[in-house]
Amino acid sequence: MAITKKLSSLRGMFSSGNVTARVFERQIRTSPPGASVNRARKFYENLVPSHTLYDVECPDHCFRKFTEDGLFLISFSRNHQELIVYRPSWLTYTSDSDDTLPPLPRRAPRFDSFFTQLYSVNLASANELICKDFFLYFPSHRFGLFATSTAQIHDSAPSPGAVPGVPSIDKITFVLLRLDDGVVLDERVFLHDFVNLAYNMGVFLYDDLLAILSLRYQKIHLLQIRDSGHLVDARAIGYFCREDDELFLNSNTQAMMTTQDKNKQQNREDDAENGLHHTQPNPDNSFLSGIKQRLLSFIFREIWNEESDNTMRVQSLKKKFYFHFQDYVDLIIWKVQFLDRHHLLIKFGSVDGGVGRNADHLPAFFAVYNMETTDIVAFYQNSAEDLYQLFEQFSDHFTVSSSSPFMSFVTSHSNSVHALEQLKYMKNKSNSFSQFVKKMLVSLPFSCQSQSPSPYFDQSLFRFDEKLISAADRHRQSSDNPIKFISRRKPETLKFKIKPGPECGSADGRSKKICSFLFHPHLPLAISIQQTLFMPPSVVNIHFRR
Repeated sequence: MAITKKLSSLRGMFSSGNVTARVFERQIRTSPPGASVNRARKFYENLVPSHTLYDVECPDHCFRKFTEDGLFLISFSRNHQELIVYRPSWLTYTSDSDDTLPPLPRRAPRFDSFFTQLYSVNLASANELICKDFFLYFPSHRFGLFATSTAQIHDSAPSPGAVPGVPSIDKITFVLLRLDDGVVLDERVFLHDFVNLAYNMGVFLYDDLLAILSLRYQKIHLLQIRDSGHLVDARAIGYFCREDDELFLNSNTQAMMTTQDKNKQQNREDDAENGLHHTQPNPDNSFLSGIKQRLLSFIFREIWNEESDNTMRVQSLKKKFYFHFQDYVDLIIWKVQFLDRHHLLIKFGSVDGGVGRNADHLPAFFAVYNMETTDIVAFYQNSAEDLYQLFEQFSDHFTVSSSSPFMSFVTSHSNSVHALEQLKYMKNKSNSFSQFVKKMLVSLPFSCQSQSPSPYFDQSLFRFDEKLISAADRHRQSSDNPIKFISRRKPETLKFKIKPGPECGSADGRSKKICSFLFHPHLPLAISIQQTLFMPPSVVNIHFRR
């Protein structure tokens, strides 16, 4: 009986959420296999940002994000010419006060009390600007990938091989930089091209592989990032799919031209004897790209295999393939992501959707492409229920397609019962399941490194209003009310609040304000930035544990 009471009291102590009890529990109890990190993250219920410094004195920079390992804070100068990298530190001070919370020193409301500038590097030159919404991090070697570009030309002149209607950028430069010391390791330049750089939409990083999508020329450039910091071309997928396709076609074209020259010569001799003179047709033919031919072949075979009767096959092909043939031919690649080292998820759609801001209402298709066999292995419409079921059950494979340990704890429908319950609630609330599926699949393929791994966005630990704040790397419309983070543990008490604006509120309530939040991946530290659309100096608040 005494042992039972003792065990009961221990269970009550462990379930209380007290940080001292959790430290004691960690000492005497071993975590189940694979659960040690999840148990450690529960400490964040007790270690939360408890104090806010409003409108801190800081340089007028565009703050981008913390790196996944928390070692660097990335920012850019307001003229979008320089990269400024900071090292997060902590406010340290001593006090003779006997109070449990001694007063902060006078220098506390300063940015350099929490961050130390490591260096400043000029990345852009002449008429180029740094893309402030683009940044990819290579954590194993602490490399950062940045992009600079010239102004976008909407009414660009037609160019051989370019898709009509897609704008052009005279010069896009990708810069690979070592973040420890700011040394530029390698660059890759694209001329008279268009890559969607906003929020990493046109570039995807998977381990040491980099995929850059050229919207203008419909080509997926695959590069490898070497340990030495060099960008090495691995393959280009688009007009050609295999490495030797171009060599084979060129040699075949030369053989055909030789045969045609011989035939022309023979025809001229025969016509001269008969007194005839003919104008030869142009031998140049327009071929579909390799990726488009593989897509059409896959669609044809899928429709062919649906029926066993030849008559029904022909009718089905007429209705489903030949009737929509030109629609399939006109599709362009919108977006691409790695599923693993051998497969790409490719999104196809119309030209308008590829360059427009809001393409949710336009038809779209998804294809899974095997880079080794150069085959399309799956094809779905954006309303396909079977694709949605895969997304619901295995969303980690779409959202966290990387071996980075820091990103494996981002909340998804696959690893969080709370996220799954919220998804099912939205599904039951929707009037049309087909429209719900389209709405959910709009985000595919996911942008690379577009979510914060901060434990405060872990929905198994905290509940918050996702309309106001989330792990997604996006600006939000600012709210005058504080954003509350409530514990999932019973009785679901308020743990901390984040207020993005000034401490006393904005004097001008009519101006539309936007805000962004930068959460450190493992420290109880966050930065909230509020600004109006007319871009006056931003209001920067630092939220930390005091």
